[in-house]
Amino acid sequence: MLDSRFVIRRARSALRCWDFRRKRYLLTEKDRPRCRWLAGSPLTEMARASKAVEHLAAEELRERLEQSNTAKQFGFTLREAERGHVVLLMHVDKRHKQVHGVVHGGVLAALADTAGGLATYMACPRGTRVATIEMKINYLESVEEGVVRADARVVRLGAHIAVVDCDMRDDHRLVGKALMTYFVGPFSKRAKKSSR
Repeated sequence: MLDSRFVIRRARSALRCWDFRRKRYLLTEKDRPRCRWLAGSPLTEMARASKAVEHLAAEELRERLEQSNTAKQFGFTLREAERGHVVLLMHVDKRHKQVHGVVHGGVLAALADTAGGLATYMACPRGTRVATIEMKINYLESVEEGVVRADARVVRLGAHIAVVDCDMRDDHRLVGKALMTYFVGPFSKRAKKSSR
């Protein structure tokens, strides 16, 4: 068992263990082959458990997406899901287009917002609730056909606020960029007003 002077962190898909006394990381994925003494250690077991939990969370995310009315209506599909990172796909068809024959900006905004919310959900403990506070989006190119890929990454996760960056690409171009802020945590239950 690791004692309290160690903190386990995830950084760029590498599991790291920070030693506060020595002021350095004890293990990175790159060092793993050289650190045979760690085989079977709590750190190695935590890495395995973390991947298993991440896989379960990704499956839960897939189910949530299938139940989402927005995702069903627009046809969003989950391509990748890992801690703090989600990729959604949308195959462009007639229902996504506005009167000029290109994908409506609101549809791209919904795609970015959905991807960002799911990425935030993946970065938090399971069961945490996420709600959009703010969204800023730049439309860089019009999209007429093909597949739009929304790649959302959590930039910063605080106690109650998360910031997410999302790139939207078609087959070969960056078509939009969004920056979103989410509230993270439990929602207070409001008392219902009594009718008189």
